[in-house]
Amino acid sequence: MRGTGRRLSTREYVKLIGVLDLPPLTCPFDPGYDPVTVESHLEQSGHLMAGMKISMACWLIADEASTRRKIAAARLHGVPTVTGGGPFEVAVAQGQLEAYLDLCANLGIIRIECGEGFTDLQLKPQAVVKLAHERGLEVQYEMGKKHDGSFTEDSLQDAITLGKAWLDAGAVQLVVEARESAQGVGIFGDDGAFNSGYADRFAEEFGLDIAIFEAPNKSSQFAFLKHFGPRVKLCNVRLEELLRVEIFRRGLHSDAFALPNLRPANPGVETNR
Repeated sequence: MRGTGRRLSTREYVKLIGVLDLPPLTCPFDPGYDPVTVESHLEQSGHLMAGMKISMACWLIADEASTRRKIAAARLHGVPTVTGGGPFEVAVAQGQLEAYLDLCANLGIIRIECGEGFTDLQLKPQAVVKLAHERGLEVQYEMGKKHDGSFTEDSLQDAITLGKAWLDAGAVQLVVEARESAQGVGIFGDDGAFNSGYADRFAEEFGLDIAIFEAPNKSSQFAFLKHFGPRVKLCNVRLEELLRVEIFRRGLHSDAFALPNLRPANPGVETNR
């Protein structure tokens, strides 16, 4: 026999148990899924997405109609789409940046990611941002090299300096590189150890509204959330891992519930998190 209690929505219930009402803070990553899979994830979790990164360079060789379908689905759910930095670097190296920007704009992409992860960019940030803005595209810049190992004090400072130059040129966000492994790259050591001091440097220099951290696996995702708390922005989270990240962010995961900076507040108790 069913109970006679009042009917609650899930949203009402999580509020009752003290879970923070957070804005979308994660930009998940489509690694090349079919349109139906992407549409299903958007239907289930689009309200949790600050954006969605379209599959590395996979979208360049996938059926274009399928790519357009995914972008349209994201737009329907109010989720901005962003291309990864790899296609940008290839376009610049091959002398086809303007054609690449034209393509992104024509597909309905909202933002492009720029970087120098595996190439050396000869163009000035102002020139790139100007070309993007002329086509109605936003710009974000990825800090860090893909193949040079973890940050050193010198490379960290170089990344910060470049990040400031891109912000001055009109970029709206800065991404801290972690590739797909979060190991031997950026703020992660060869053993995957999280360098909280380097993470803090980016947060101090740019703030957690501008700096967004790539967190491609469970250990990196949990490390950022444990360290910074629920309001840190994460990206390169695989679509199927988004809900796990978001329950950890809200203290609903068993490993997060005991952490003072993540555990839901007792109902009726104010929190400044």
